[in-house]
Amino acid sequence: MSTARARSLTHEDPAGVDLQTALEALADPVRRMILQDLAAHDDWTRACGTFDLPVTKATRSHHFAVLRAAGLIEQRDDGPRRLNRIRRPEFDQAFPGLLAAVLDVSGR
Repeated sequence: MSTARARSLTHEDPAGVDLQTALEALADPVRRMILQDLAAHDDWTRACGTFDLPVTKATRSHHFAVLRAAGLIEQRDDGPRRLNRIRRPEFDQAFPGLLAAVLDVSGR
């Protein structure tokens, strides 16, 4: 499927992300909520609109874009839904232990 919507998705390789960008993405509590939710579910089972977040739809879209730009998530379109997965293996290779530490700490 090659729609304009799907072509608008850009995914940063975690290996090309600098530590500052990764830390800034992980610093926001709403983005940590997204990551915690994704970590609790199988890949590609959570659509963007199904997250219970205390922000507007536009702000939600911004948070997902920041997570993509930091190499933390990958998204794909499935009809009208945009599904998500954490890029844990790729991110862990670039930043060993960082994601696990953040998910563990933010869950307390």
